[in-house]
Amino acid sequence: MVAQHVKTVFQEKYRGVGRMLIACPDRPGIVAAISRFLYENGANILQSDQYTQDPEGGMFFMRIEFFKEGLEDKIDDLCQAFISIANEFAIDWKITRASQPKKMVIFVSKEDHCLQELLWNWRAGDLNAEITMVISNHEDSRELVESLGIPFHYLPVTPETKLEVEKRQRELMEGNVDFIVLARYMQILSPYLVEHYRNRVINIHHSFLPAFIGGKPYDQAHKRGVKIIGATAHYVTEELDAGPIIEQDVSRVSHRDDVSDLKKEGRHIERIVLARAVKWHIEDRILVDKNKTVVFT
Repeated sequence: MVAQHVKTVFQEKYRGVGRMLIACPDRPGIVAAISRFLYENGANILQSDQYTQDPEGGMFFMRIEFFKEGLEDKIDDLCQAFISIANEFAIDWKITRASQPKKMVIFVSKEDHCLQELLWNWRAGDLNAEITMVISNHEDSRELVESLGIPFHYLPVTPETKLEVEKRQRELMEGNVDFIVLARYMQILSPYLVEHYRNRVINIHHSFLPAFIGGKPYDQAHKRGVKIIGATAHYVTEELDAGPIIEQDVSRVSHRDDVSDLKKEGRHIERIVLARAVKWHIEDRILVDKNKTVVFT
C-alpha cells in the first residue's frame, strides 16, 4: 500500500526528531531559555529560524527542529516540562513529532489538476500525510482516488442542502482530520466549518483578486490584456478569499496567449503553489499572526 510505504519512510527519516513553534511578545532571554530547556532535556538543536517584528514591543516567532532519543515515548513529558517557560514568556506554542503523519482530507469538485498534484507528491513520498479521504460534490475523481485505496465520498451540494451536507462532512471527518485542503473545491464553506477548523483549511485560487471578481476571470483578464497571472494559497476565513496568505507565485503571459493558454498556465501555477503550501503546513513551517503568516522555508 502507498500509504503504509509513505508512513514507513518518514518514520525512519524523522525518528527522534521534534519541531517546536513559538510565538510570543518579544523580550530578552527567549532564545536562551528555550535553548537551555532543550539542552537540559537531552535534545540537540538541528535547525533554528526566528523572526521579530519589532525588538521593542513586537511579536517574536521561532521554529526549531531538534533531536531527542526516544522522543516518540517522551513527547508528553517534554510538553509538560515546557509549560513553566511558556507561562513565563507568555508563549503560544506547540511541540510535534516530525515522524507523525498529519491526517489530510481533500475537497475537490470537477477540476482535478490540484488533486492530481497532491496525490503525485504524496505517492512520491514528499508529503508526510495520511490522506484519510477525498470529499467531492462531483463523481469525476472517484476512480482515480479509489485506485489508490483512498476513501471517496460523493456529497452533492445545493443551496437548500448546504448545511446538511456540511454536517455530514463533519461527521465523516470526525477523528480523521488534522487539516483540510480545498483542491479547487467550488463551494464556499460556511462559518459552521470554518470556525471548527480555524487555520486548518487551505484554499487555492487565481491571483487576479480583487480584480476580475465573479465568473470567467480568465476571459475578463484576457480582455484587459494582462501580462502576469498567478495563484494564491491561503487559510480560509469567514471573509471570502481574504484569509492569511501562505504562498503565491506568478507567470508572465503576452498578447499571443488566448484564454485557453491563460487557463492552462493558471492551472500549472495553482498546482505548484498549493503543493508548496500543503508541504509547509505539514512540516510545521507556518505561524499565523492575525491575518498574516510567518513562513519559515
